[in-house]
Parts: sequence; structure tokens; C-alpha cells
Amino acid sequence: MTNLENIDWAHLPFGYMKTDYNVRCTFKDGKWGEIEVTQDETINLHMAASCLHYGQEIFEGLKAFRGQDGKIRLFRPDENAKRLQNSARGIMMEPLPEDIFLEMCKKVVKLNERFIPPYGSGSSLYLRPLEIGTSPRVGVNPADEYTVIIFVTPVGPYFKEGFHCTKVAVYREYDRAAPCGTGRWKVGGNYAAGMGATARAKAAGFSAALFLDPKEKKYLDECGPANFFIVKGNSYITPKSGSILPSITNMSLQQIARDLGMEVEARPIPLDIECVEEAAMLHDIGMCRTDAPGIHCHGTEPYIMHGIIGKQMLDSIGLYRHARVCERHTGAGITADEIIKQHLPIVPPRDLLPVTLEEKLVCYADKFFSKSRVDDPPKTIERARQSLAKFGDDTLSRFDDLVDLFGDPAQL
Repeated sequence: MTNLENIDWAHLPFGYMKTDYNVRCTFKDGKWGEIEVTQDETINLHMAASCLHYGQEIFEGLKAFRGQDGKIRLFRPDENAKRLQNSARGIMMEPLPEDIFLEMCKKVVKLNERFIPPYGSGSSLYLRPLEIGTSPRVGVNPADEYTVIIFVTPVGPYFKEGFHCTKVAVYREYDRAAPCGTGRWKVGGNYAAGMGATARAKAAGFSAALFLDPKEKKYLDECGPANFFIVKGNSYITPKSGSILPSITNMSLQQIARDLGMEVEARPIPLDIECVEEAAMLHDIGMCRTDAPGIHCHGTEPYIMHGIIGKQMLDSIGLYRHARVCERHTGAGITADEIIKQHLPIVPPRDLLPVTLEEKLVCYADKFFSKSRVDDPPKTIERARQSLAKFGDDTLSRFDDLVDLFGDPAQL
């Protein structure tokens, strides 16, 4: 049996560790059998099993915690039971009754109680229920025999940063699931479809990929490992999409937000990649009317005005969102107080700070890629900070916020 003496409970990875027992239940001859307990980590499976050929495989994830009072608690296992049933119905599998699911969860936790991390360690006992179709199938048909297994393993936080902010990457060329497809069910194939984006994101220094809606590529959908939400003022905002897996954590947080008097909004959250691409090309268009001979601009206006001029130009042809990017990309944004203190010719003085994600992204990218020659060495974060230092600590602080938001471009 596993020796627990040398386990550092406070620094566990999110990975597999052998525990003592797992529990299983089989559907055969039209009914669910008795719960079985085993120490076997393997499955004896027919080579033509429907889970191997036609993806009849679903799973869940939930945790057991040891409380300060020593009691062991599972977090909302009844909701995991319902979601597992919904996934089963979605891909024509036999739903496991909720009472059997709950009994299996309690049994496997009790059998492996010594693996539950101590209170205050930041770790937990992770339960992984899975259901697979085991009938041999060559034609595309649902199985008529199924096995449910629940194994457990002690884990730390999913993200290596722990319980802190983490960076994610958005890639337009990947989809996690199709519209009206399996995204709303916890099917293994959804995660396989996201592995390419996830591997690319991690290689670039991000924790995960954040997927856009698969139909229009205009709205935030969800991360591979988690739902996405925003707290803005007194509002809790989370995406609404038919391809998102309903999250039990998100559902719980929404209820907490309501109990705190917050407004909960489940709605499409736009992230317009096309607008970003266009604004990145147009944000410096006002330079053509400024007096900046060093970059071959021979107009009459001061260079600091190029964002304002660009806004006027784009407003005149109806590109209002692109116009906002023009006026808000200079430096790390400019405040009305900074305009007054630095005697900048911007009238009337007003805050010109990037607000939307698109505005912030172009503002940040401008510090590294705009007005660069092909043979110029890549700009570093430190070099960008040095060029902004003359505008004061507040500007540097806003720039550092952008660094925290988007990461180091050298690693992309």
C-alpha cells in the first residue's frame, strides 16, 4: 500500500497518485448491478467496445475536503450525478441512478480516507467518475452494456499558479466543440479536440486556452478546464452558449453572487478578433497628418495628436470601435490630469484610457510591434518600460497591468 509519510500535501500536483481502492458498477441485461470494490487499476475491455470506436465515454470530476472540524465533505455530488445522467442521455448511454452514484462516491471516499489531504493544505481528494460503453460494436450503434468506475487521487490546484490569477490564450483557429454538438456534455472527445490549443497555449507560457464560440468566433465560450466569468462592478457576467458545459462551480458562484445582492448576467460576451486585426492595422492612421519626419510623416500637427486625428478620420467613415482604439492606444493610455500636467495639446482634457479588451490588446501590442523595422531586434518588456518611464509612475503601473493581462510577447 502507498506510504503517505513522505507526501508534501501542500505542494501536490494535479495528477494521478495510486490509492487503495476504486468502485465499479455494471449495467447488463437491462439493469444496474451491485457496487463492486477493487484494488485493480486496469479494465478488461473488448477490443470492439463502443467506447473505443464510437466515443461512448463520459466522465465527471468532484472533490472531497477535510474540514477544520475534521469532518469530510463532498461538494454538491448530487449535481455531478445529474450532469453525468445528462451526458449519458446526450450520447445514448444508460444513465446511472443518482442514489447509486451517491453511494459509490461515499464508499470510495471512506475506503480511501487516509488519502484525504489535511485541512489548510490547499489540496483535496479528487473523485473521477467515468462511464464507458463496453459492448462490442462495429456498426455505429449504442452499447447495451456499460460500466461506471469511480477512482480517487489526492490533488493540488489544477493550475500550477495555485489559487491566484492565471493567464489564458485565445486562438481563433481552434474549436472545442461544434454548435449543437457535444460541448454541453462532459464527453472525453471535447477535451481531445482542445488538446492542440491547450498544448500551444502552455508552450507559450499560458495556463490554458480560452475558446471562442464555434459558430461566429465573436464571443467568449469557455476554457478547456473551466467555465469563464467576469465580475464587473456589481455584476457577475458569464457566457451563454449551447456549446458550454454547465459548470457546478459556476452555478454555485452565481447563487453566491445573487445572495450578495449582485446582478447575474448569463449572456454572450463579445471578443471581436476581426475588429482587433483591423484596429491593429488602422490605429496609427492619424500619423500621416503629423509632423514626424523621423518616420516619414510630414504633416502639420504634433505627433501626440495622431490618436485623436485617427479617431476623427475613422469616425467620419463609421468605424467607431476602431476609432476608440486610435485615441486610447498612446502610451498606456493618458488621463485628463496627465494631459494637463504635461501641457499636451489635447482639448478638452479627458481620460483616454483603453477600456475594452480589444482596446487594451492593441495598446499593449503597439508598445512592441508598431513602427518597427523588419530587421529591428524584438522589443523587450524592460525596453518598453524604459520608453514609457518619462510619462511617470502611473503610466508604468498601467503598463504593468497590461503585462499581467497579456504576458510577455517574446514567449508567444
